Amino acid sequence: MGRGLGLTTVAGNDPFDGLDIPDDPSADLDRATQALTIRTEERRYGKHMVVIAGFDDSVEPESLASELKSALGTGGTVKEGHIEIQGDHEVRIRDLLTERGYQITG
Repeated sequence: MGRGLGLTTVAGNDPFDGLDIPDDPSADLDRATQALTIRTEERRYGKHMVVIAGFDDSVEPESLASELKSALGTGGTVKEGHIEIQGDHEVRIRDLLTERGYQITG
């Protein structure tokens, strides 16, 4: 008998079943290599708007904007490749993006 790695599989049983492995593991690398900038602007009537910029072509800002708006319970939009979130949520947005693997520079 030969020596193996000690892993045995039974037909139909995948040893990786149940593990949280994304369909595209390189997607995390794409996020980690981007340097996003976040700033708060004061708009008309003293309203605050958080602007997130610095996305490259590998990220769809529309889907990220939707996730952020849902998590924060606020409105926002995507304009010219950057995300605008209504309200003074800069600190929370920084935390959410860091949790998702993005690098924040400003």
